Amino acid sequence: MKISVLGLGYVGCVSAACFAKLGHEVIGADVNQVKVDIISSGKSPIVEPGIEEYIAETVKAGKLRATTDAVAAVLESDVSLVCVGTPGQHNGSLDLTYIRRVCEHIGEALAKKSTYHVVAMRSTMLPGTIHETVIPTLEKVSGKKAGKDFGVVINPEFLRESTSIYDFDNPPFTLIGADDNAAAAPLEQLYAHLTAPLFVVKVREAEMVKYACNAFHAVKVVFANEIGNICKMLGVDSHPVMDVFCKDTKLNLSPYYLKPGFAFGGSCLPKDVRAITYKAKSVDVDVPLLNSLNPSNRKQIEIAIDRVLQTGKKNVGILGMSFKSGTDDLRESPMVSLIEALIGKGIKLSIFDRDVQLARLFGANKGYIEKEIPHISSLMGTSLADVVAGAQVIVVGKKEKEYAEALQHVGSDVTIIDLVRLPGIEHLAGYDGLSW
Repeated sequence: MKISVLGLGYVGCVSAACFAKLGHEVIGADVNQVKVDIISSGKSPIVEPGIEEYIAETVKAGKLRATTDAVAAVLESDVSLVCVGTPGQHNGSLDLTYIRRVCEHIGEALAKKSTYHVVAMRSTMLPGTIHETVIPTLEKVSGKKAGKDFGVVINPEFLRESTSIYDFDNPPFTLIGADDNAAAAPLEQLYAHLTAPLFVVKVREAEMVKYACNAFHAVKVVFANEIGNICKMLGVDSHPVMDVFCKDTKLNLSPYYLKPGFAFGGSCLPKDVRAITYKAKSVDVDVPLLNSLNPSNRKQIEIAIDRVLQTGKKNVGILGMSFKSGTDDLRESPMVSLIEALIGKGIKLSIFDRDVQLARLFGANKGYIEKEIPHISSLMGTSLADVVAGAQVIVVGKKEKEYAEALQHVGSDVTIIDLVRLPGIEHLAGYDGLSW
């Protein structure tokens, strides 16, 4: 494949050298003449194990060359990988000057090309940048239409400095963000040699994946440090603690708990977060991340409450009251908090939860229901069908198959607010997911 790599910084240099090593014809372009001259001489402008050898070999073989003429590089290639910088500004926003400039160069080339060309953005950009900056600039300068005359995808990189060649050959996955198959196809071909899974998602989703990954990496570092600081003050060696912590790949280091949805609840998480942050405070350890957990969790409940109130409807059916499916446990259930807030706002509620109905007669929560929340217990409907039939708004709080079946028959004027992404109901006319 003929590839132009625009921007020969760290990511661009590694990408150009590695694709050339695979046998592709690569033209690297950069405004910095010094970088171009270094690569042209078979040397590396960056310090990275193995890259200089790759560049020397591929330049000698005629598979890699460099130029300051970005327009010419695009004209001589079928796919352009954009690797220019997106530096952060003082207010946290990104400086897109280099993105706009390189898109103008690409647009000039596209105006002269008669063949289909794919522009693949490797630069890290916030969701919306492709549609709000990249595509408009390309279309304006080229006079052509994205999705018809040329393709635009985002192909985030996951390269770590000092191990970039290994990461290039052994990624956790390859990600392509594309809104049409024609644009994605050349990139899929480009990565066909890898054994790692390849995911093709929508452009905005791919833009966001990169930020989700980096934000989570930051969360992990801060979390480990806060736990370590508490351990230090308690005379506990934090490394054995976290070594054992990391052995749990069922919950701790796993996809579990990592799907957006409603707030956590139950007898453990809220109580234990309060306990460990109290202990941290008692030994004068500041733990901003841990301290933010319960307030952030409460915020998710408030978002759900606001979503119901914004409908302007007064008759609300609640499906599910315990904090998760298969239990009658109502202790610190976020659904109970939501229900109590709606009652306070004058909303007329009807509640159905088969687990809690059983609990009223036999379960361990019988006393809790009768003594602590009798005002809620009186709102419990006798049947799922009755609760659904009388509601203008239905809030889904648990993943129960019977809920999905009952909701298939509601009218298009009924709003369904799904807090748990219940399968089989997203096609319904009044559907509204909490955070999707």
